[in-house]
Amino acid sequence: MTDPLHADLLDLARTAAQRAGELLRDGRPADLAVAATKSSPIDVVTEMDIAAEKLITSLIAERRPRDGFLGEEGAATEGTSGVRWVIDPLDGTVNYLYGLPTWAVSIAAEQDGEVVAGAVVAPMRQEAYHAVRGGGAWATGARDGERRLACRPAPPLDQALVSTGFNYVRDVRDHQADVARRLIPLLRDIRRSGSAAVDLCDVAAGRLDGYYERGLHPWDLAAGDLIAREAGALTGGRPGERPSHDLTVAATPGVFEPLQRLLEDFGAWHD
Repeated sequence: MTDPLHADLLDLARTAAQRAGELLRDGRPADLAVAATKSSPIDVVTEMDIAAEKLITSLIAERRPRDGFLGEEGAATEGTSGVRWVIDPLDGTVNYLYGLPTWAVSIAAEQDGEVVAGAVVAPMRQEAYHAVRGGGAWATGARDGERRLACRPAPPLDQALVSTGFNYVRDVRDHQADVARRLIPLLRDIRRSGSAAVDLCDVAAGRLDGYYERGLHPWDLAAGDLIAREAGALTGGRPGERPSHDLTVAATPGVFEPLQRLLEDFGAWHD
């Protein structure tokens, strides 16, 4: 039985993500430009990232003023309730800047440090994904309606379709490219969407057999990791560790361990 608090947190996460997604979809200016850069000149922030985070934090703070926040665009407060919101207002900013459709709003709620609810909205896909701890993972969409998510049955590794992402720091992405070069002959193929949140939800929805990436922050993966796990996927980092900035891996059981082992052998977690 779902904890009533967790259900309430999920409802608020879904509402905030949906409203932010509508703002981003409908309010995107024709002359959208870079407002700032982060880790490198190609790691960008737009005015819409900032506006979406403000919408999300304002809506949540109005309803739950004692909660804390951790947001990609600067929201960082401790709170006093034991609940913290981990927010990526626009995951896939470069895609959004260029008019590509793969971007999403990701919102997770933590209670005492554990993610208990998460929502990811991908407006240009007309899809939304959500999960509450112990309650399974679900999607709603214009094409398929509401459905419970389940990851794919595990294929042999050489038939697995795996997604990844690349960092915006040159030395890191050079190393990531070398890891991908070594992996490609051992898999069906590799994809690169540009949104960690969408990739994790695609593992949950059975559209990918696996996903890995180095360099993710909590806001990139908090909601998507819960959604993938509640759909039956396994997630982790380096062997025996949780997903982290060093390495995040999510895959259907049967693909997870051999993929994680290869990534460890190839040193995917370091230069």
